[in-house]
Amino acid sequence: MNEITVRQEESTKWLEDLALDELNMDESGIINFGEHINPSHLLEESSIGFMNELRDLFEVYVTKFNEYRGGTTNLSQIKIFKISNTVNDFMLFRNSLRLIFNRRANDLITIGFIASNGELLSARMSTGNNHESVHEIKAHLGPFNNITWRFHGETVATKALVRHYLSEFIKNSAR
Repeated sequence: MNEITVRQEESTKWLEDLALDELNMDESGIINFGEHINPSHLLEESSIGFMNELRDLFEVYVTKFNEYRGGTTNLSQIKIFKISNTVNDFMLFRNSLRLIFNRRANDLITIGFIASNGELLSARMSTGNNHESVHEIKAHLGPFNNITWRFHGETVATKALVRHYLSEFIKNSAR
């Protein structure tokens, strides 16, 4: 499936949901008029989708990096793990360093490094905001329930976020 097809499917998911709601309404007799304006429901869907998008990009880039480093037989390969008992939290692991992506709430995703001794490490930032050990990506609910994800008030570009954290992870986990 190419990127355009994926974007088209994502952009019409709400229509599919409306059609299914209407079919369920016809079968069950239960009408739900307000779900499309429920911020909690919208934030839940958006945070799950955002985390899935991040994990998918990390999987693509990590696979490519591991191939460049010598494939699956290389002891320094990066591994991605899902975190149990969560909807879609995940972490990267290499040489005792973990990079953890955690969906703390419907509107909050945290990103942090944990060293082998349990110490929280901060990703370096070019903006000078290096004092935070865990970075927070927060949802912003705008007009017409448009949800954007932001870091320090600035809209996040997913590919840039993945590139930054993966670069930091690779540099900090190298031996």
